[in-house]
Amino acid sequence: MEPAPKKVATPTGLPPTRKVARSRPQGRLSIASLMDERGTVKVDDVADAFAMSKAQLAETAGLAREVFQKASRRGGPKAQTRVREMLEIISLVQAWAGGPAQAMAWYRAEPIPAFGGRTAEALVKSGQAVAVRDYVDHLATGGYA
Repeated sequence: MEPAPKKVATPTGLPPTRKVARSRPQGRLSIASLMDERGTVKVDDVADAFAMSKAQLAETAGLAREVFQKASRRGGPKAQTRVREMLEIISLVQAWAGGPAQAMAWYRAEPIPAFGGRTAEALVKSGQAVAVRDYVDHLATGGYA
């Protein structure tokens, strides 16, 4: 006769639930995989890919936290442009950063000396995404930081 499975007590008295792990980008992140057939960035998929809430994603892209709560605002030009710029930079950086998660960490936290110590995130928020992409391209072709 087999012993009965051990019951685990939880603070709520309810049986334990399995946690569903949010997907983290594995390997190389493809921007195309995060867009629909019309070329609109799927915000929910981007948030899931980086294990962020939509509010955190909006803040990272320099948008109001509420922007991604309504579908009509989620697909708006400003929201789409900011998220696409962020993804383009992360896509360029991920090869030498070690992957998408590390590229996001670089994007959010690494000061860039050429821009007075501002991060890529701060630069994108202030409308300087093109300058960041040019800088990353310059590094990729062997230029100095």
